[in-house]
Amino acid sequence: MKIRTYTELSQLKTFEERYRYVYLGGTVGRETFGSRRWLNQKFYTSPEWKRIRNKVILRDMGCDLGLEGYEIHGSIYIHHMNPVTVDDIIDRTPFLLDPEYLICVSFATHEAITFSEKDIQFGPIERKPNDTCPWRK
Repeated sequence: MKIRTYTELSQLKTFEERYRYVYLGGTVGRETFGSRRWLNQKFYTSPEWKRIRNKVILRDMGCDLGLEGYEIHGSIYIHHMNPVTVDDIIDRTPFLLDPEYLICVSFATHEAITFSEKDIQFGPIERKPNDTCPWRK
């Protein structure tokens, strides 16, 4: 498996290129931590995670996939570009807390990266008169 890095990601100019770079192609329901999920939950509430999370948000200016112009207007998720394992948490590997392996994403982008790309929108949405008002045609 290729190790994904922020340095490489930041060289990509479009949202679609960045998305394709971090896309995991997972499936809903695939077990990751199973009965050891408590390790994952404990880590994500730790002071060390909260510190690095804030640094990544500042570095990425709160933008989806760290791309200017894609500001996140809701909850900001910090995504591990390389899947985290139980051993990563136990051994505190560099993947956990090194900003080189982390990126800001919106909830929708995180779900699309992790599970499927069916709901991801690339580029601007073409608007038409009354397209958000179904009873006005």
